[in-house]
Amino acid sequence: MLGNKLNHKQYHKENQPVQFSDEILKKVEQIINRYPEGRQKSAMLPVLHIAQEEFGGYLSVDVMDYVASLIHVQPIEVYEVATFYSQYYLENVGKYVIEVCRTGPCAICGGETISEYLQDKLNINVGETTTDGLFTLKEVECLGACGSAPVMQINTEFYENLTEDRIDILLEEMKTRTDHSKSKEARWVEKFF
Repeated sequence: MLGNKLNHKQYHKENQPVQFSDEILKKVEQIINRYPEGRQKSAMLPVLHIAQEEFGGYLSVDVMDYVASLIHVQPIEVYEVATFYSQYYLENVGKYVIEVCRTGPCAICGGETISEYLQDKLNINVGETTTDGLFTLKEVECLGACGSAPVMQINTEFYENLTEDRIDILLEEMKTRTDHSKSKEARWVEKFF
């Protein structure tokens, strides 16, 4: 395979300029400076969350390379993390990313039924986005709320003890919002302070 180029979305670089606003960069630098010299890699997870939110809702190769430069690591180290964790998206997603827990306790308490209901209700399969660009549906591993299963996370907010009626209400609320941007409190850049 030597001499062949990799043809995978993960390795598609668009060479687009990427730069945080001065305000966001200042907050990112505060996060990075929490760690001793040579340990800036420890800031990778929060910086990736902020970058994803600030640069269109997903992590392009250009964005991941920018994060690598900020925390002084090789780009491959950022790619490894971004592809490992389910909360990082490598392609465009809807305004609302619905993540349904699929592990044992949630499955036993109706998580699989909730996922099927959402697929029918939104007319998409797991991993797809609705045609209006509002919702992306994912199934993820444990969301850490087994005692109140079934659960799902929509962007940064958790919803527990789910029923079909409760899901209908949540989806309708999101569809009828005129402003689909996150509240200041729900933004990752604010959650780290």
